[in-house]
Amino acid sequence: MKSSAPESSFDAKEFLATLTEAPGVYRMLAADRAVLYVGKAKNLKKRVASYFTKGGHSPRIALMLQQVAAMEVTATRSEAEALILENTLIKKLAPKYNILFRDDKSYPYIGLSGSEFPRLFYHRGAFEKKSEYFGPFPNGLAVRESIQLIQKTFLLRTCEESVFANRSRPCLMHQIKRCKAPCVGLVSPQDYAADLRLAQLFLRGRHTEVIDGLTRQMEDAANGLRFEEAAAVRDQIRALQAVLHRQYVSSTRDADVDIVAAVVERGELCVNLAMVRGGLHIGDRACFPRSAPEAEATEGLAAFVAQHYAEQPAPPRVILSEYPIDDLPEGINGGPPKNEMERAWVEMALTNARLAVQARRQAKSRSSGRLAALQEALGLPDPPHRIECFDISHTMGEATVASCVVCVDGAMKKGDYRRFNIEGIQPGDDYAAMRQALTRRYEKVATGDMVAPDLVLIDGGKGQHRVAREVFAELGLDHLPSVGVAKGEERKPGLETLFVHGPSGPHEQPLQLGMDHAGFHLIQEIRDEAHRFAIVGHRARRAKARGHSKLEDVTGVGPARRKKLLAQFGGLDGVKAATIEDLCRIDGISRRLAEEIHKALR
Repeated sequence: MKSSAPESSFDAKEFLATLTEAPGVYRMLAADRAVLYVGKAKNLKKRVASYFTKGGHSPRIALMLQQVAAMEVTATRSEAEALILENTLIKKLAPKYNILFRDDKSYPYIGLSGSEFPRLFYHRGAFEKKSEYFGPFPNGLAVRESIQLIQKTFLLRTCEESVFANRSRPCLMHQIKRCKAPCVGLVSPQDYAADLRLAQLFLRGRHTEVIDGLTRQMEDAANGLRFEEAAAVRDQIRALQAVLHRQYVSSTRDADVDIVAAVVERGELCVNLAMVRGGLHIGDRACFPRSAPEAEATEGLAAFVAQHYAEQPAPPRVILSEYPIDDLPEGINGGPPKNEMERAWVEMALTNARLAVQARRQAKSRSSGRLAALQEALGLPDPPHRIECFDISHTMGEATVASCVVCVDGAMKKGDYRRFNIEGIQPGDDYAAMRQALTRRYEKVATGDMVAPDLVLIDGGKGQHRVAREVFAELGLDHLPSVGVAKGEERKPGLETLFVHGPSGPHEQPLQLGMDHAGFHLIQEIRDEAHRFAIVGHRARRAKARGHSKLEDVTGVGPARRKKLLAQFGGLDGVKAATIEDLCRIDGISRRLAEEIHKALR
């Protein structure tokens, strides 16, 4: 590492005289040693010199250069190493003048598990070695639509491995012609593998090969007088062609292309990523940086390309709305549009970026209005920046789950959502459930390990809200404003009653806001989201509990033996009714194991 002296006036000429021409990373520092900017370069000397020997910088860069008091550089063996180091430092140091797009949300993929009958599934996060992944896709909707198409056309299974291993008869997906039921042997491994190969080709964008292959299958079946089989394949072809025509993007070939377009509207930067795979436009993703003071479109585009393709594989071609870009990452075949078709793609991406900025500004304006209205209605000193809402869900006391959803500046922040599995209470005691959830949540707030909300919403009436106030008092958080949201007459939306405890204490009378009140709309939206999140968690917990078989607790009974037992006796009830002698007649079940099974199911 090389470092300039931390003097108040940076001598660029002296620093450049000793700078290497190797690839690496440079850091610009302020007088207080705060990192202003981190960048990478193929040639450190040329890149750093361009800041101090050339004019025409953007206002943002010019302002940054006025604050530079020192610089540090780290030489690397290659540009690829410099790119990795740059992204690591940007994420760690969060420099003021870097444009940071990356967040914790990964891109979604379509996955195929690595088993004898691979499962088709939606995936986010780390990859497993045994599975195969296709993507990335710009959003979850594009993945789900593709999965539905593939499932309908190629009839691949989507069930979990635990479900697949324990089926004794075909499920509903087979009945509605969405699966060939490999779980019960209604399709051979060879035939399933043939369908799988076609699905893999389709996911790789080789649509022509897929349709040609299906056409040959249809003709062979027709020539062999297997007319039902030929008709089924014909329907597959029609389904694929209908989707291909609907999603066609004027491409004369099965192109894999990314279109990256950047706009600055009213000082707000947006980069729109459009993905074309196999000639199909599979969607757009608008990206906004966390901070980009006075950034220009070219700067934003360069930052996005460097960060996005550091983690995602680049397609054979990347079309850029702004060009040239300094220090385009190695291995990225990027450039301006080359023909009318590519120019149309760029214009479409630019339009979508502008629309995203407009929608974002409108959403911010709407959120600000709703927060201001809520502040006025509840008598809060400021608009509530962070709102947390709690709800309880259970079925007759079974599998009780509490939800906590978070709204920040009028927008739901799903990364902060939490669920609490409630244990050790009398079934159906919502007051105890709420007390447990609030205690577990706000113990961390009381110790300073978690940020305190500006407002807490409790989905419940006066009693639920009273429990909340007791918990806050016990934890020394009595200053937190809260609202109990009681359902209206006949549970009709819009007739809710609000029990308010503001900064100066509880309101004397319950509050009812008009159905057209902007602040009330925000409360309803947050409350409904808490209700949805609680129900989803409750149903998952209930299904897990009800779907657990006692056979799974018997040592020596794995998926194969469990499947054999369930198939032989027609389900778990049949296994329970079987005698030890009946169990011994199953291949692989010894008398000792039969006794263990018989004892476990009693």
